[in-house]
Parts: sequence; structure tokens; C-alpha cells
Amino acid sequence: MRIPNHIGVIPDGNRRWSVDKGLSKDKGYTFGLDPGLSLYKLCKDVGVKEITYYGFTTDNTKRPLLQRVAFVKACVDAVKLLSTQDAELLVVGNTNSPMFPKELLPFTTRKTFGKGGIKLNFLVNYGWEWDLSNLDQNKSSKRSNIFDCIKTNDISRVDLIIRWGGRRRLSGFLPLQSIYSDFYVIDEYWPDFKPEHLSNALSWYNEQDVTLGG
Repeated sequence: MRIPNHIGVIPDGNRRWSVDKGLSKDKGYTFGLDPGLSLYKLCKDVGVKEITYYGFTTDNTKRPLLQRVAFVKACVDAVKLLSTQDAELLVVGNTNSPMFPKELLPFTTRKTFGKGGIKLNFLVNYGWEWDLSNLDQNKSSKRSNIFDCIKTNDISRVDLIIRWGGRRRLSGFLPLQSIYSDFYVIDEYWPDFKPEHLSNALSWYNEQDVTLGG
């Protein structure tokens, strides 16, 4: 089976899952922690070299206070949980904004945890406009690679993006790195993650004709 080097993860559906369980919308985020760790372990086992988790965006910070506090805490807890694993971990997002959790500042340079190996990226307070805001510098500099000018320049091209929760949109996820990504949608909500979600996505990806435009 052809395994993607880099998988992007959009863990959507936390609020809808929470409402379905009779809980308030803010309660769902914490139930996404175990799925994130499980997915990491499965990806590592099959040989995926890089994973990018979509934490929260600058647009998400417009949500009600209780939800905002909940998803920020969930992201902080998720990063700390992943830092207990073998990984090259990096958190990327707008650190100049007060919405960026101070607890994650030490993770904004890539660090090796455990034995290292797999690259783990976590997008926190991320916005596509923020990411691309330095592109104009490419015109006036001698840089030949457009990726050198984006804020997420340490994140490679994404081969496969998996989105939970049934929505069929990228929601601003890494616009340059995802330009040739295959996009697989899972209707079930992220807190209901099952190992077969990944195995089915990989089987589907194995059947795709990856040409990168060629």
C-alpha cells in the first residue's frame, strides 16, 4: 500500500457531537484528546512521516467565550499529551495575538520529544491570511521558493487531508501545502474516531492517481 508522507487532520464535529449527547457545545472538545493520540499512534505504526492537526483558527476565536476557553484548553492539553510521545513537535500560529495560549509558546520552535522521528505540527490560532502575509517579500527578495516566505515554511506539502464531521471544505487549512492534497471526508464526528477511519482513508488514498499536475 502506498502510504502518504504527510497527513492533515481536520478534527471537526466536536460541538455537534456534544449536543447530540445532551451536553452544551463547549463540552465536546475534551473528548477529542484521546482520538488525537490514537491517530498519532496508528499513523506512526504504518509509516506516516508527518501529521498536521488543525487546532483552532483565528476565525474560531469569534465563538462564545465558553467555547473559546474550552477549545483553547483542549489544544493546550493535546500538545502536552503529544509531547509525551516520540515526535518532532511544532506549534504554529499567530503568537502576537492575545488569543494564542502562552502555555504553548515553548513549542513554537520544533523540539524533539522521546526518540523523535515523526514530525507533528499543531495549528493553534492559525489563519491563512496570517500565514501568507509575507508573500509580497518574495517579489522583492532573491528567494526563489515561495514556501520560504510563508509562516508555515517548516511544514511540508500535505498528501492526504482527512476531515471528520461530514463538512466538505478546507476551512483555510494550509492553502499552499494543500494545493495538491487528496481530500477524504468522514461523516462521523471527531470524538467518535475509530481506527478503521484511518485504514479506510489509506485504502482510498492508495487508489488515487497522484500526478501533482503532471
